[in-house]
Amino acid sequence: MSDRLSVFKTYKLYVGGKFPRSESGRVYEVTDSKNNWLANAPLSSRKDARDAVVAARKAFGGWSGATAYNRGQVLYRVAEMLEGRREQFTREVADAEGLSKSKAAAVVDATVDRWVWYAGWTDKIAQVTGGANPVAGPYFNLSSPEPTGVVAVVAPQESSFLGLVSVVAPVIATGNTAVVIASDKAPLPALSLGEVLATSDVPGGVVNVLSGRTAELAAPLAAHQDVNAIDLAGADEALAKELEIAAADNLKRVLRPQPVDYFETPGIERMTAFLETKTVWHPTGSLGAGGSSY
Repeated sequence: MSDRLSVFKTYKLYVGGKFPRSESGRVYEVTDSKNNWLANAPLSSRKDARDAVVAARKAFGGWSGATAYNRGQVLYRVAEMLEGRREQFTREVADAEGLSKSKAAAVVDATVDRWVWYAGWTDKIAQVTGGANPVAGPYFNLSSPEPTGVVAVVAPQESSFLGLVSVVAPVIATGNTAVVIASDKAPLPALSLGEVLATSDVPGGVVNVLSGRTAELAAPLAAHQDVNAIDLAGADEALAKELEIAAADNLKRVLRPQPVDYFETPGIERMTAFLETKTVWHPTGSLGAGGSSY
């Protein structure tokens, strides 16, 4: 029996629910911690970034309009699919981050748990951040959170999978859509995550994953007029300052980079960072000596 040839995996972008190559046709070499070649990843261009924003905006209406319970079901489905591909992601994380198989498996387990954690928050965050406000007068005054829109996410550079999910999941859990710039040196787990999202119930365009040079992609996204917010988790200090200045042009919400232990249970800060609060006044009727009437 002759030896068979290995089938090398072709990594592609994930934009609008599809798997395009970069429109530029460029790729770059991805290596492991020992500088061994792993794969060629697409080197995304500004045009790819703009296409991803268009896809995210198109998906925003349906995703933000879905019930919070439904979004929770979808996020839980992602966790199910990740669990089924645990071995693949363990191998990719081990190669990407130079970890032993056991430590990489722990990272993957924590990542699956992170999806489940945010899945449980989708229909609870409104109760925590909204509510009825006491006012003097015959009115109901109700505040409720709403998603801010399209969020650009600069994924963490070192934590290529757990860190990635820790910044993407809270964005979409609250009804936003995302354009994600994967870790520059370790993009493969992020690109494989796109395959999981495509085979889950996540509508196309809700999450769009780009690989390439972080600064090259982040600059047009920070300046893009149809991007409503940006998470700078994976930007260094100099790049973060530059992006924050660009983001000011259309008053984007900006979440600056900060030291994070991604293994720790997160709070709700990454969810509330990309929520707007809508307050509604509604008359209750006249208030007389005998009490209120409706």
